Amino acid sequence: MADVGRPARRPYRSSRREGQARRTRRRVIEAATAAFLERGWGGATVRAVAAAAGVSVPTVEALFGTKARLLKAAIDVAIAGDDEPVPVLDRPWATAARQARDAREFLVAVGEVVAAAQQRSAGLVLAVFEGAARDPDLADLAEQMTAQRAGTARWIVTGLVRLAPLRPGTSRAEAVDTVWLLMEPALFDRVVRRRSWTPRRYARWFAHSALRLLTPDDATTATAPTSKGDS
Repeated sequence: MADVGRPARRPYRSSRREGQARRTRRRVIEAATAAFLERGWGGATVRAVAAAAGVSVPTVEALFGTKARLLKAAIDVAIAGDDEPVPVLDRPWATAARQARDAREFLVAVGEVVAAAQQRSAGLVLAVFEGAARDPDLADLAEQMTAQRAGTARWIVTGLVRLAPLRPGTSRAEAVDTVWLLMEPALFDRVVRRRSWTPRRYARWFAHSALRLLTPDDATTATAPTSKGDS
């Protein structure tokens, strides 16, 4: 018979153990990020990631399950910039962007965040599309990444139209597609790696292009991107 009045036992939780588990997870993600960027999807093995992180293969599998889920975790951390469990669009930068006074200010703020996220994540996202044709798990992940980018594009367009009307003849769906294309990771990768753009130049180009393509001429006050050496 249970003791009446005795407090129920609570599951023992060690903050030290939780902190250790989080550090292990972070270390595995860092090793996976380096492996996927250096070797691509095919060359980055779970065994190599485990060795680089100083853990066993079963530990990696227990944390992430599959190689595709490991890559998704690496991408999520790269996009956000950390492993805090807070959605990207619920972070302080999004709140600050929504407080912009006009369309240009809003897009400049968004462009800076998009450029930083692209700098960290574009190579990883391209690894997904590299292997999607041959791996069903990666094909599913590619669809998730495509849909995730569309969701961000919708958020950007929603914020934009609160501050300025869309260009005549441009529908909301077309505006979303335009922003979706401007955020294409392959585009960022090409202009930064092949055309020697800085991330800052890409951020300015993103804001300028979105403003010119989506809003009436009298709203296009963004400064055009400068020369290749802009930093």
